[in-house]
Amino acid sequence: SGARAEAMRASFPTLTFPNHYSLVTGLRPDRHGIVNNTIEDPAIPGVRFSLGNRAAVIDRRWWVGAEPIWVTAENAGVRTATMFWPGSEADVRGVRPAHWAVFDGAMPGEKRVDTLLGWLDLPDRPGFMTLYFDEVDHDGHGFGPESEAVTAAAGRVDGQIGRLLTGLKARGIAANIIIVSDHGMAATAPERVIRLDMLLPAGSFRVVTAGAVAGLEAMPGQAGVLAAALARVTASGRDHMRCWPRLRIPARFGYGRNARVPAFVCIADVGWLILGAAPREPVQAGGMHGYDQRDPAMAATFIAAGPAFRAGTVLPPFDNVDVYPLAMRLLGVRALASDGRIAPLAKALRHRHSLDR
Repeated sequence: SGARAEAMRASFPTLTFPNHYSLVTGLRPDRHGIVNNTIEDPAIPGVRFSLGNRAAVIDRRWWVGAEPIWVTAENAGVRTATMFWPGSEADVRGVRPAHWAVFDGAMPGEKRVDTLLGWLDLPDRPGFMTLYFDEVDHDGHGFGPESEAVTAAAGRVDGQIGRLLTGLKARGIAANIIIVSDHGMAATAPERVIRLDMLLPAGSFRVVTAGAVAGLEAMPGQAGVLAAALARVTASGRDHMRCWPRLRIPARFGYGRNARVPAFVCIADVGWLILGAAPREPVQAGGMHGYDQRDPAMAATFIAAGPAFRAGTVLPPFDNVDVYPLAMRLLGVRALASDGRIAPLAKALRHRHSLDR
């Protein structure tokens, strides 16, 4: 009944927080500042931003590099509501959504949908809303992207989207709905593990982030030693990862100019994991993302339907930052300058509706 993309390209690194924020700001992670799921910032010493550090998650200083849709919309007089979205728990530039919730991964999908529908019953009905389901990602990590568990999780989420559509129909609301994923997922295996402590000189580095993409800082006086060792690893081509000083990361990644990016960045071959040392527990087969955004396994989902969209439209691949100007066009609110372009999605729009809220 609407439009879909052949694929949507995630931004690098293809991780959760960076791409959620790119979708709602139109900026790539290097520009909006959420450069990883785990971040250190020279301007915020002694604090490590991470998904599990609630004090950091609600600290506006981490998020003010960009203005998300809900802040611009609220300032323009459009009420907003977020049923979970990275950044929505902080008062970014002094503004929060009119309605929002503290993230709770244990909250059942039914309650998430029903809470959102309840907000639509309020006198000040929101004009922009977000809804997030994390179980497909969770099971993808635990069991791998092609597992029966992931198929079942996708089915449950599909059911919740059906619950949402039923609730909208019962209220007579013809909403424009955009369904996206933040990234793809690749299968991993115990035999595809890279151990940095076995490749690099002892005492030359510390790990800021690990996984599909690793961020490293040199220990005092060891920057030259670490740079030389990482260059040898990359040149050999035998160790299933490429590494660069942050200012020498190839331009196509759009990454490395932000001061929050660690001094050295390594990207694993798809399906491989980078670890700083021996893991506490044995690595199991599962799934991971964060890899090169050009790899098909990292491609994301885009589906859109509603009165603004032409039925049956299939769009060629485009970048996820293009979702931001689309959403702003649908809201009838002027978009801020961004990395996104609406042109790649224009053919999906019914032009007479393209400025409707």
